[in-house]
Amino acid sequence: MIESSYRFFSLRFVELGIPMKQFRKFLTAIVVVVMLVVSVLFALQNKVLVPLDLLVYTFGPHSLALWVLVAFAFGGSLGMIVSSVILVRTRASLGVCRKQLDRAQQDLTKLRGTADAA
Repeated sequence: MIESSYRFFSLRFVELGIPMKQFRKFLTAIVVVVMLVVSVLFALQNKVLVPLDLLVYTFGPHSLALWVLVAFAFGGSLGMIVSSVILVRTRASLGVCRKQLDRAQQDLTKLRGTADAA
């Protein structure tokens, strides 16, 4: 179901002459602008000063919006770092698997060649 709807949308944009890569960039830009607008509105609505206590260190009072937006940005950055590490590990594992596959295919070719000769 999802695949067919994806094909539907990709075909429509291709028919209009808009490549999917440009559409994704456009959509990403819209999402970023909307998030910035929502962040500014959130900051304007939450001006209450709140101190932040982290058991070991206490930060001075700053606006609630600042603490929430910093936590959001920190969490997003941490998530991107963790997924980057996982992606690098996966790609390294893929490289090892491809090498093993190549060796196995070479061995198979050699074995088929010796079997045909016999």
